[in-house]
Amino acid sequence: MLQLDTFSAIPVFVCVVEQGSFSAAAQHQGITKSAVSKRIAQLELSLGTRLLHRTTRSLRLTEAGEQYYACAQAAVMKAQEGEDRLAQQQKQPSGQLKVTVPMTFGRLHVAPLIPEFLKAYPEIRLDLSMEDAMVDMVEGGFDLAIRIGHIPESSLIARKIAPCRSVLCASPEYIAQHGMPQSPADLRHHNCLYYSFFRGGAEWRFDGPTGIESVQPQGNYRVNNSEALREALLHGTGICQMPTFIVGPDLAAGKLVPVMTDYALPVHAIYAMFPERKHLPAKVRVLIDFLLLHLGTDHPAWDALPRL
Repeated sequence: MLQLDTFSAIPVFVCVVEQGSFSAAAQHQGITKSAVSKRIAQLELSLGTRLLHRTTRSLRLTEAGEQYYACAQAAVMKAQEGEDRLAQQQKQPSGQLKVTVPMTFGRLHVAPLIPEFLKAYPEIRLDLSMEDAMVDMVEGGFDLAIRIGHIPESSLIARKIAPCRSVLCASPEYIAQHGMPQSPADLRHHNCLYYSFFRGGAEWRFDGPTGIESVQPQGNYRVNNSEALREALLHGTGICQMPTFIVGPDLAAGKLVPVMTDYALPVHAIYAMFPERKHLPAKVRVLIDFLLLHLGTDHPAWDALPRL
């Protein structure tokens, strides 16, 4: 008998056969190639037989795979039919929608949109959790997560909303007192403030005129909240790497100034993440569409300010 978690591998197996490769199936499913491989291996282990002959250049069904594919394809089509019927019945999205978002991004850019969203979808009961720590969506019972930066490999589907650009910056007062660093090596002589939940690693990485350079930030202030770092920057405490969705207005107003502009920081992204499934519940889909409508662009409003 198949384990419950093995059932999720069945549509992946059908997609691999239909698409003709693991790479194409991964792109179609919105997951990584290694996640596809893991699902197929899990399914073969559960069934106790090999379903696919794989080489570097080709992929074909085994005899057992051909027999199983016919049944699996019928099962996926039947499940799709059931989902379509439910979707037709649920014309107005409704029910509880549990969402987790990063604290500062949520407060600045998601929370202001919520009244309009709830006005458009009054049957949805939104439970919005704002926290910077990475939470387990399944364990927490979340329908949707907004995540920023490096996304660890998982079975979740990631839908990009917008890029997340960062800038190294400080207040004019700090620069006047301590000088303007010209290279990553100069940062060793400055007070570097640090975000303790930064998922890019312990180092700051720069793409400069001579290639990639890294530096270990050293300073007297480490905190797990970006708005606390912004306050410290505005008061001249030190230099910090900050996302422009937080400090864009301060840079535009001259309250903060960019530092080492010849050295680019990595560009990350803001994602909507949800459990792997071909057809989302209407309540999740409409929120993703709403966020994409208002925030989904390669040139978000916080990067389009004067002086930026």
